[in-house]
Amino acid sequence: MDRSRRLILAVCLAAGWTTLLDQSILNVNVPAMRASLHASDAALQWIMAGYSLTFGLALVPAGRLGDMYGRRALFVGGMALFGVGGIVAACADRDWLVAAARLAQGLGAGTVNPQIIGLFQDVFQGRDRVRALGAYAVIGGLSGSVGPPLGGLILQLAGPDPGWRLVMLTNLPFVLLTVPLALRLLPAGRPQVRRADLDLPGLLLLGAATLGLILPLVGTPGGWRWAALAALAAAAFVAWERHYSATGRTALLLPALTRSRGYVLGTLVAMCYFGATLALNLVLSIFLQDGLGFSAPAAAAMALPGAVGFAAASTASASMVARYGRRGISVALAVTAACVAADAAAVALLSDRGLIIALAVGQLITGVAGGLVNAPNQALTLAHAPAGANGLSAAILQLSQRLSASVSIAAVTGIFLGGALAGGAGYRVALLHGVLLCLALVVLALLFAVADGARPGQHGTREPHQLEVARS
Repeated sequence: MDRSRRLILAVCLAAGWTTLLDQSILNVNVPAMRASLHASDAALQWIMAGYSLTFGLALVPAGRLGDMYGRRALFVGGMALFGVGGIVAACADRDWLVAAARLAQGLGAGTVNPQIIGLFQDVFQGRDRVRALGAYAVIGGLSGSVGPPLGGLILQLAGPDPGWRLVMLTNLPFVLLTVPLALRLLPAGRPQVRRADLDLPGLLLLGAATLGLILPLVGTPGGWRWAALAALAAAAFVAWERHYSATGRTALLLPALTRSRGYVLGTLVAMCYFGATLALNLVLSIFLQDGLGFSAPAAAAMALPGAVGFAAASTASASMVARYGRRGISVALAVTAACVAADAAAVALLSDRGLIIALAVGQLITGVAGGLVNAPNQALTLAHAPAGANGLSAAILQLSQRLSASVSIAAVTGIFLGGALAGGAGYRVALLHGVLLCLALVVLALLFAVADGARPGQHGTREPHQLEVARS
């Protein structure tokens, strides 16, 4: 890899790091934000879930626009919007304004990340491309592990307010660094003559279905009638996608993707696992502070074993895929499910001291298991992408994860915040319900992984494309 390509890789990884870090770094800041802004539970849910919602919905159209009109402008514009959103959130004195700024940040991040994947496809070839994609997957996983300790450190040094505001500004140095470098280093690209096929009706229907699931979870009047509307929007989305594909245009649900059982099952694994882990880490952080009286740095320190375990396991994940294929991911998910089930038992049965020890051990084990699930599952899933659909396949995979995160975070925090009463017992019951919901999602991910491993012709390490991806 020559110097110019290494610089492009560095710019892309810096942008990916800060946009993916922005989700997890806020976990330990929720109590501080609530106290400073006198925020309602619904506003807190939107602050945490809204980022993933707009992030996900922006991925596919931004990726297609980048294909058609060049990636540099969209990369720079997305990073600028992401940075401005962080500044607005840091300066806000109303909870609704922070929530709106987070929606804008998600839109910016969702615009940037498809350009990163696209640039890897455009600039790198062969083994260099696989290494670049692998590096992106690893920094994405590490950002989720490093975020809470970093947020806790900032709160320790600066105090609750302005500490949470400074956390909102952690992206600013990366924005100020990457934007000028991107303008100088990234290829501009040439607009193509043909028009970008954005499938905006499909995207709007998918967004409506997701909102219909989120709204009742954040206490919006109308209750579960929103869920019925979500079901109607989902049915309309499927019908529209079939019609759109029949006209010869590129739908979000590309038929070649939906017919690939390996891709579909791998995407379902990623969707359930991603939503479960983000929601679980968030609700544990809130419980430690509100339920057990931990300081933000102490709550963040509980995430350190998981961060170390994830980093160590990630270095061995490629070898695991080469040797065991999908079966290795199934084992890691089984370990995760057992660990989350043990967390639930600890919440129900142990004293505060015993619970703290159990959660710390659980964080370490789930971190190690996560390092053996995240990047390997992405590699094996995208290996099933049909020729010519690599970018769209990656975008749909990320889209599913982000929409799952939005719904999972809204659901688990809604259960916890709504059920937490004054006193430890109420917090315990609320946490137990939230952990059990996360456990259900991890078990679903495990079942999908086992089903993928049982596909006809699937023999773990025997598939050549799996071996090549892992070895590269």
